[in-house]
Formats: sequence, structure tokens, C-alpha cells
Amino acid sequence: MIDSGKVLEKLREKKPLVHHITNWVTIYDCANIVRAIGALPVMAHAIEESSEMQGMANALVLNIGTLTPELVDSMVAAAKKANESQHPVVLDAVGVGATSLRTEKAIEILDSARIDIVKGNQSEIAKLSGADVFTRGVEAVKVEENVAKLAKKLARERTNTVVVTGKEDVVASFTGKNYLVKNGHPLMGEFVGSGCLAASLLGCFAAVEVDHAKASAAALSCFGIAAELAAQKANTPAAFKQQLFDGIYNLKPADVKKMEKVEELK
Repeated sequence: MIDSGKVLEKLREKKPLVHHITNWVTIYDCANIVRAIGALPVMAHAIEESSEMQGMANALVLNIGTLTPELVDSMVAAAKKANESQHPVVLDAVGVGATSLRTEKAIEILDSARIDIVKGNQSEIAKLSGADVFTRGVEAVKVEENVAKLAKKLARERTNTVVVTGKEDVVASFTGKNYLVKNGHPLMGEFVGSGCLAASLLGCFAAVEVDHAKASAAALSCFGIAAELAAQKANTPAAFKQQLFDGIYNLKPADVKKMEKVEELK
């Protein structure tokens, strides 16, 4: 157990400001999930202000779901400012492996600044680790290789934390701290944007917990627990999504302590 409830308490006490340069499809939901968990969202995409905005934030979330080359320039500028200010940076590698542009730009971001947490589905992380896979749009495809091993390989190469989302979430760190998060519910995959919401929560938790593997596991566990509670009240995607946001807002550390399903991954 990593005591995700304590990290949640710290987050709500400190109320970090989390800067996003993110996906236009889900930007509204990302802002709301940050607010619901107890942090503060801000979205500043223009290169003329992205670095300046980052200077007053506590963490940075980059999401290439609706990328353009110009937007990537803004991401790199903000990431460099975050590095200078010692703010954690999360990269959600949406669609890597689907097109050459997405793959090339994700690698460009990784090469241009320190990215503390890289998050993706199985095929996205496998592609970044060098495996010969493709992604169907932004959806994961089956990966024949051991995804946990690929995540650990990428984490060692980039000296960071790698998160692989799926039925069970994998958190791999260059420090050797690796976790398997078993909280969650199948309805999380039945509406658009649950992965983007997870990335936003990773930024919130990393803003207050310097152990990024622990922060990532705590964020994913809390998200999954809220989903489990939401599924008790709704069984259709739209109703479930509403209950999920309410569940995040009402999530109690005591519930987290009781329901947390996080195992160390050897």
C-alpha cells in the first residue's frame, strides 16, 4: 500500500496550479477534473505566454491529442520553463504510433526537455520504447511483447516514470519503484477522454509528491476508486461520466484507504 489517501489530502491542502497544453477534444473535462480533485487548472497554449504562465504554475501537463507543429513549439517552451522552475512535467503520448507526425513530435518533446512522467496506452508506450507496433487512431492495439518490461526499459532510458493505462495500470520508474494499479471499472473506456483525465490527475498528484512513481500510482488509484463508486450509481457512459466527476469531488481518504488496490511490481 502506498497510502494514496495521504497524497490526496496533501493535494487538497496545497491546491496546486496545474498548467495544461492539451487536447481540444477534452480540454473542458480536463479543467473540471482538476478542479474536482481540489487543484486549480489553467490552459495557456500560445507560445507568446506558455512559458510565462508556467512560471507561476506548479506542474505542466502536455497532451498531443490534437497536436500541430506550432503547438509542440509552445509545449517545448513551457516544458523548458518547468524544468528551470523544477515543476514536474507530464506528457500524454496520445496517438503515438498512429502517424509519423505524432511519433516524431513526441520524441522531439522528450529530447527537448525533461519529461518526468510519460503516460500512454499499451501501443503508445510500446512504440516510444522502440517496439514495432502501431496505434489505431488513439486506441490501443494488442502488444505481443511484455508491456511492463517495455515501460521499465523506457523509464530507464529516459530516467523518468512511465505510466501504461489499461485494464490494470502499470507504473514503472527508473528508480526501480514499480507498481500495478488494479482499481478502475470498464465504463472508464466507454466515453471519450478518460485517458486525458488521467493525465491531468497525474499532473495534480505529481505537483505535491516528489516521488513520481508514488504520485502516479496514487493518482490512478484514486481515479479508479472514484470510477468504482460511480459505477454503483450509473450503468451508461453519459450517466457514469457525471457520477465519476462527482465521485472525484466527494472522494474521501478513508474510502481510498479501504479500496486502494496497488501492488509492487517486480
